[in-house]
Amino acid sequence: MIKDNDIIETLEELEAFLLLVEKGGLGFTNVEGVALATHNSNGRPFIAVLDDKHQLLLGRWVSQDVYENGKDMVRYGVKKGH
Repeated sequence: MIKDNDIIETLEELEAFLLLVEKGGLGFTNVEGVALATHNSNGRPFIAVLDDKHQLLLGRWVSQDVYENGKDMVRYGVKKGH
């Protein structure tokens, strides 16, 4: 399920989304990870929240800028301030 109207436009929005997933704020109990991907049919970039069987729990469209510049944030996690 990808939410059509809810696009992550900035790296700050991506960070907030990742923290929400990490803290369990979406209500999913079996989140195993997140990934940036592109939709097979239209090539549009999105972030996927995956379960322990690597099935899509939730997807959110992301801007091209977030897709290109947010890969390390998704791969390594959000850096927390001191």
